[in-house]
Amino acid sequence: MKKTALVIMAAGIGSRFGKGIKQLAPVGPMVRSLWIIPFMMLWRQGLIKVVFIIRKDLEEEFRRVIGERIEKITEVEYAFQALEDLPAGFEKPADRTKPWGTGQAVLAAKAVLNEPFMVINADDYYGKEAYVKVHDYLIQEQPDDGILHICMAGFRLGNTLSDNGSVTRGVCHIEEGALTGVTETHNIFKTADGAEARNDDKVEKLDVKSLVSMNMWGLTPVFMDTLEKGFVDFLSEIKEGDIKKEYLLPEMIDRLIKEGKAKVDVLETKDTWFGVTYQEDKAAVTEAFANLVKSGVYPSNLYK
Repeated sequence: MKKTALVIMAAGIGSRFGKGIKQLAPVGPMVRSLWIIPFMMLWRQGLIKVVFIIRKDLEEEFRRVIGERIEKITEVEYAFQALEDLPAGFEKPADRTKPWGTGQAVLAAKAVLNEPFMVINADDYYGKEAYVKVHDYLIQEQPDDGILHICMAGFRLGNTLSDNGSVTRGVCHIEEGALTGVTETHNIFKTADGAEARNDDKVEKLDVKSLVSMNMWGLTPVFMDTLEKGFVDFLSEIKEGDIKKEYLLPEMIDRLIKEGKAKVDVLETKDTWFGVTYQEDKAAVTEAFANLVKSGVYPSNLYK
Protein backbone atom coordinates (compact mmCIF):
# COMPACT_ATOMS: atom_id res chain seq x y z
CA MET A 1 0.00 0.00 0.00
CA LYS A 2 1.24 3.49 -0.81
CA LYS A 3 2.02 5.64 2.18
CA THR A 4 1.24 9.26 2.88
CA ALA A 5 2.45 11.78 5.42
CA LEU A 6 0.61 14.33 7.52
CA VAL A 7 2.17 17.80 7.66
CA ILE A 8 0.92 19.94 10.52
CA MET A 9 1.44 23.69 10.44
CA ALA A 10 1.87 24.70 14.07
CA ALA A 11 4.14 27.73 13.99
CA GLY A 12 1.35 30.33 14.14
CA ILE A 13 1.30 32.91 16.86
CA GLY A 14 -2.46 32.76 17.48
CA SER A 15 -2.78 36.37 18.62
CA ARG A 16 -6.58 36.35 18.93
CA PHE A 17 -6.51 33.35 21.28
CA GLY A 18 -4.84 35.19 24.15
CA LYS A 19 -2.22 33.81 26.51
CA GLY A 20 -0.61 30.45 25.95
CA ILE A 21 0.30 28.40 22.91
CA LYS A 22 -3.08 27.63 21.38
CA GLN A 23 -1.79 24.65 19.42
CA LEU A 24 -1.08 22.91 22.75
CA ALA A 25 -4.20 24.01 24.61
CA PRO A 26 -6.18 20.98 25.92
CA VAL A 27 -9.62 20.55 24.39
CA GLY A 28 -10.68 17.71 26.65
CA PRO A 29 -9.34 15.18 29.12
CA MET A 30 -7.84 12.94 26.44
CA VAL A 31 -6.48 15.25 23.78
CA ARG A 32 -4.12 18.21 23.52
CA SER A 33 -4.70 19.24 19.93
CA LEU A 34 -7.67 19.09 17.57
CA TRP A 35 -6.09 17.05 14.79
CA ILE A 36 -5.04 14.18 17.08
CA ILE A 37 -8.40 12.43 17.41
CA PRO A 38 -9.07 11.60 13.74
CA PHE A 39 -5.37 11.00 13.17
CA MET A 40 -5.17 8.41 15.95
CA MET A 41 -8.17 6.63 14.46
CA LEU A 42 -6.90 6.69 10.88
CA TRP A 43 -3.13 6.40 10.89
CA ARG A 44 -3.33 2.66 10.23
CA GLN A 45 -4.94 3.41 6.87
CA GLY A 46 -1.57 4.38 5.45
CA LEU A 47 -0.10 7.41 7.18
CA ILE A 48 3.57 6.61 7.59
CA LYS A 49 4.69 9.69 9.50
CA VAL A 50 3.80 13.06 10.91
CA VAL A 51 5.77 16.22 10.21
CA PHE A 52 5.38 19.08 12.66
CA ILE A 53 6.21 22.54 11.32
CA ILE A 54 6.93 24.67 14.36
CA ARG A 55 9.06 27.53 15.59
CA LYS A 56 12.34 26.45 17.12
CA ASP A 57 11.39 27.99 20.46
CA LEU A 58 8.35 25.66 20.66
CA GLU A 59 10.32 22.47 20.10
CA GLU A 60 10.89 21.37 23.68
CA GLU A 61 7.29 21.85 24.77
CA PHE A 62 5.91 20.37 21.56
CA ARG A 63 8.00 17.22 21.92
CA ARG A 64 6.98 16.79 25.55
CA VAL A 65 3.25 17.43 25.16
CA ILE A 66 2.53 15.93 21.72
CA GLY A 67 5.55 14.57 19.89
CA GLU A 68 6.53 11.91 22.42
CA ARG A 69 3.03 10.41 22.30
CA ILE A 70 2.86 10.27 18.52
CA GLU A 71 6.40 8.83 18.29
CA LYS A 72 5.08 5.68 19.98
CA ILE A 73 2.89 4.79 17.00
CA THR A 74 4.51 6.32 13.93
CA GLU A 75 7.52 8.18 12.57
CA VAL A 76 7.77 11.84 13.57
CA GLU A 77 9.81 14.58 11.92
CA TYR A 78 10.22 18.24 12.81
CA ALA A 79 10.70 21.19 10.49
CA PHE A 80 11.27 24.73 11.66
CA GLN A 81 9.82 27.87 10.16
CA ALA A 82 12.14 30.85 10.61
CA LEU A 83 12.29 34.35 9.21
CA GLU A 84 15.94 33.85 8.32
CA ASP A 85 15.34 30.66 6.32
CA LEU A 86 15.45 32.15 2.83
CA PRO A 87 16.75 31.02 -0.59
CA ALA A 88 20.30 31.89 -1.58
CA GLY A 89 20.70 35.54 -2.48
CA PHE A 90 18.01 36.83 -0.10
CA GLU A 91 18.28 38.23 3.42
CA LYS A 92 15.63 39.00 5.99
CA PRO A 93 14.81 42.72 6.08
CA ALA A 94 16.01 44.20 9.36
CA ASP A 95 12.51 45.40 10.29
CA ARG A 96 10.67 42.21 9.28
CA THR A 97 8.95 40.52 12.26
CA LYS A 98 5.92 38.90 10.58
CA PRO A 99 6.26 35.24 9.50
CA TRP A 100 6.59 34.65 5.77
CA GLY A 101 3.33 32.69 5.57
CA THR A 102 2.00 29.19 4.96
CA GLY A 103 3.89 28.74 1.69
CA GLN A 104 7.23 29.12 3.45
CA ALA A 105 5.97 26.98 6.34
CA VAL A 106 5.28 23.99 4.09
CA LEU A 107 8.52 24.57 2.19
CA ALA A 108 10.41 24.18 5.47
CA ALA A 109 9.45 20.49 5.43
CA LYS A 110 10.84 19.75 1.95
CA ALA A 111 13.91 17.90 3.19
CA VAL A 112 11.88 15.35 5.18
CA LEU A 113 9.15 14.60 2.61
CA ASN A 114 9.51 11.90 -0.04
CA GLU A 115 5.88 10.80 -0.20
CA PRO A 116 2.50 12.42 -0.98
CA PHE A 117 1.30 14.42 2.01
CA MET A 118 -1.64 16.18 3.58
CA VAL A 119 -1.25 19.68 4.95
CA ILE A 120 -3.41 20.88 7.84
CA ASN A 121 -3.53 23.57 10.52
CA ALA A 122 -2.66 22.39 14.02
CA ASP A 123 -5.58 24.20 15.63
CA ASP A 124 -8.36 22.78 13.44
CA TYR A 125 -10.50 19.65 13.69
CA TYR A 126 -11.31 18.43 10.20
CA GLY A 127 -13.26 15.24 10.94
CA LYS A 128 -12.49 11.71 9.77
CA GLU A 129 -14.13 11.95 6.35
CA ALA A 130 -11.71 14.59 5.09
CA TYR A 131 -8.64 12.60 6.15
CA VAL A 132 -9.89 9.46 4.41
CA LYS A 133 -10.81 11.25 1.19
CA VAL A 134 -7.52 13.14 0.90
CA HIS A 135 -5.48 10.04 1.77
CA ASP A 136 -7.35 7.91 -0.80
CA TYR A 137 -6.79 10.58 -3.45
CA LEU A 138 -3.06 10.78 -2.75
CA ILE A 139 -2.46 7.05 -3.15
CA GLN A 140 -4.12 6.96 -6.58
CA GLU A 141 -2.18 7.23 -9.82
CA GLN A 142 -2.71 10.59 -11.50
CA PRO A 143 -2.47 11.43 -15.23
CA ASP A 144 1.02 12.15 -16.55
CA ASP A 145 -0.02 15.21 -18.53
CA GLY A 146 2.55 17.79 -17.49
CA ILE A 147 0.48 19.52 -14.82
CA LEU A 148 0.29 19.09 -11.06
CA HIS A 149 -2.63 16.99 -9.81
CA ILE A 150 -3.39 17.88 -6.22
CA CYS A 151 -6.50 18.10 -4.07
CA MET A 152 -8.24 20.10 -1.38
CA ALA A 153 -10.86 19.19 1.21
CA GLY A 154 -13.90 21.43 0.74
CA PHE A 155 -16.04 22.14 3.80
CA ARG A 156 -19.55 23.56 3.81
CA LEU A 157 -19.39 27.14 5.04
CA GLY A 158 -22.14 26.56 7.58
CA ASN A 159 -20.03 23.87 9.24
CA THR A 160 -17.05 26.18 9.75
CA LEU A 161 -18.44 29.20 11.61
CA SER A 162 -17.75 30.38 15.15
CA ASP A 163 -20.40 31.41 17.68
CA ASN A 164 -17.95 33.85 19.23
CA GLY A 165 -16.94 36.20 16.45
CA SER A 166 -16.16 36.63 12.79
CA VAL A 167 -13.99 34.35 10.65
CA THR A 168 -12.22 34.60 7.30
CA ARG A 169 -12.91 31.88 4.77
CA GLY A 170 -11.75 31.13 1.26
CA VAL A 171 -14.99 30.63 -0.69
CA CYS A 172 -14.34 28.15 -3.51
CA HIS A 173 -15.32 28.44 -7.15
CA ILE A 174 -15.65 24.98 -8.67
CA GLU A 175 -16.25 23.61 -12.16
CA GLU A 176 -16.69 19.88 -12.78
CA GLY A 177 -15.24 19.06 -9.38
CA ALA A 178 -12.08 21.12 -9.87
CA LEU A 179 -11.14 24.35 -8.16
CA THR A 180 -11.08 27.38 -10.46
CA GLY A 181 -10.48 30.04 -7.83
CA VAL A 182 -10.91 31.11 -4.22
CA THR A 183 -12.40 34.36 -2.96
CA GLU A 184 -10.95 35.31 0.41
CA THR A 185 -13.95 36.60 2.36
CA HIS A 186 -13.43 38.47 5.62
CA ASN A 187 -15.65 39.20 8.61
CA ILE A 188 -18.08 36.31 8.13
CA PHE A 189 -20.57 36.10 10.97
CA LYS A 190 -22.93 33.31 11.89
CA THR A 191 -26.54 34.51 11.88
CA ALA A 192 -29.88 33.09 12.97
CA ASP A 193 -30.72 32.12 9.38
CA GLY A 194 -27.27 31.46 7.91
CA ALA A 195 -24.18 33.58 7.44
CA GLU A 196 -23.20 37.02 6.22
CA ALA A 197 -20.04 38.97 5.46
CA ARG A 198 -19.87 42.49 6.89
CA ASN A 199 -17.27 44.68 5.20
CA ASP A 200 -17.09 48.42 4.52
CA ASP A 201 -20.68 49.03 5.66
CA LYS A 202 -21.86 46.37 3.21
CA VAL A 203 -23.62 43.17 4.25
CA GLU A 204 -23.51 40.17 1.91
CA LYS A 205 -25.64 37.10 2.55
CA LEU A 206 -23.69 33.90 2.01
CA ASP A 207 -24.82 30.39 1.08
CA VAL A 208 -23.99 28.14 4.02
CA LYS A 209 -23.79 25.16 1.63
CA SER A 210 -21.04 26.74 -0.47
CA LEU A 211 -17.66 25.06 -0.10
CA VAL A 212 -14.74 26.80 1.56
CA SER A 213 -11.08 26.01 1.95
CA MET A 214 -9.89 25.30 5.49
CA ASN A 215 -6.26 24.86 4.46
CA MET A 216 -6.42 21.08 4.16
CA TRP A 217 -4.50 20.15 1.02
CA GLY A 218 -3.29 16.95 -0.61
CA LEU A 219 0.10 17.61 -2.21
CA THR A 220 3.07 15.74 -3.71
CA PRO A 221 6.87 15.95 -3.45
CA VAL A 222 7.00 17.37 -6.99
CA PHE A 223 4.80 20.23 -5.80
CA MET A 224 7.59 21.25 -3.40
CA ASP A 225 9.86 22.16 -6.31
CA THR A 226 7.17 24.47 -7.65
CA LEU A 227 6.61 25.90 -4.17
CA GLU A 228 10.32 26.62 -3.83
CA LYS A 229 10.51 28.41 -7.16
CA GLY A 230 7.41 30.38 -6.27
CA PHE A 231 9.03 31.59 -3.05
CA VAL A 232 11.98 32.95 -5.02
CA ASP A 233 9.55 34.77 -7.32
CA PHE A 234 7.63 36.11 -4.33
CA LEU A 235 10.76 37.47 -2.67
CA SER A 236 11.94 39.02 -5.93
CA GLU A 237 8.66 40.90 -6.30
CA ILE A 238 8.53 42.34 -2.78
CA LYS A 239 8.90 46.10 -2.80
CA GLU A 240 11.18 47.90 -0.39
CA GLY A 241 9.37 48.73 2.84
CA ASP A 242 6.72 46.00 2.42
CA ILE A 243 7.39 44.10 5.65
CA LYS A 244 4.05 42.36 6.07
CA LYS A 245 3.38 40.63 2.75
CA GLU A 246 3.13 36.83 3.10
CA TYR A 247 3.78 33.91 0.79
CA LEU A 248 0.47 32.12 1.23
CA LEU A 249 -0.16 28.56 0.08
CA PRO A 250 -3.73 29.20 -1.18
CA GLU A 251 -2.64 32.23 -3.21
CA MET A 252 0.23 30.29 -4.75
CA ILE A 253 -2.07 27.39 -5.69
CA ASP A 254 -4.63 29.82 -7.11
CA ARG A 255 -1.90 31.26 -9.30
CA LEU A 256 -0.94 27.80 -10.59
CA ILE A 257 -4.58 27.10 -11.47
CA LYS A 258 -4.91 30.33 -13.42
CA GLU A 259 -1.65 29.61 -15.29
CA GLY A 260 -2.89 26.13 -16.21
CA LYS A 261 -0.08 24.47 -14.27
CA ALA A 262 -2.22 22.65 -11.71
CA LYS A 263 -5.56 20.88 -11.39
CA VAL A 264 -7.00 20.90 -7.89
CA ASP A 265 -9.76 18.37 -7.25
CA VAL A 266 -12.15 19.48 -4.50
CA LEU A 267 -13.19 16.67 -2.18
CA GLU A 268 -16.37 17.66 -0.38
CA THR A 269 -16.81 16.70 3.25
CA LYS A 270 -19.98 17.18 5.25
CA ASP A 271 -18.19 16.86 8.58
CA THR A 272 -18.36 19.76 10.98
CA TRP A 273 -15.14 21.71 11.35
CA PHE A 274 -14.08 22.80 14.82
CA GLY A 275 -11.47 25.42 15.54
CA VAL A 276 -10.25 27.40 18.51
CA THR A 277 -10.06 30.82 16.93
CA TYR A 278 -11.17 32.59 20.09
CA GLN A 279 -10.58 31.68 23.74
CA GLU A 280 -14.37 31.36 24.10
CA ASP A 281 -14.44 28.63 21.44
CA LYS A 282 -12.61 26.22 23.71
CA ALA A 283 -15.59 25.30 25.92
CA ALA A 284 -17.84 24.59 22.93
CA VAL A 285 -15.17 22.46 21.23
CA THR A 286 -14.50 20.49 24.42
CA GLU A 287 -18.23 19.79 24.75
CA ALA A 288 -18.47 18.75 21.09
CA PHE A 289 -15.67 16.20 21.55
CA ALA A 290 -17.29 14.85 24.70
CA ASN A 291 -20.47 14.28 22.70
CA LEU A 292 -18.54 12.51 19.93
CA VAL A 293 -17.10 10.13 22.52
CA LYS A 294 -20.48 9.64 24.18
CA SER A 295 -22.07 8.79 20.83
CA GLY A 296 -19.34 6.23 20.06
CA VAL A 297 -17.63 8.10 17.20
CA TYR A 298 -14.35 8.03 19.14
CA PRO A 299 -13.14 5.81 22.00
CA SER A 300 -12.90 7.21 25.52
CA ASN A 301 -9.27 6.13 25.73
CA LEU A 302 -7.73 7.55 22.57
CA TYR A 303 -4.27 6.05 22.92
CA LYS A 304 -5.28 2.38 23.13
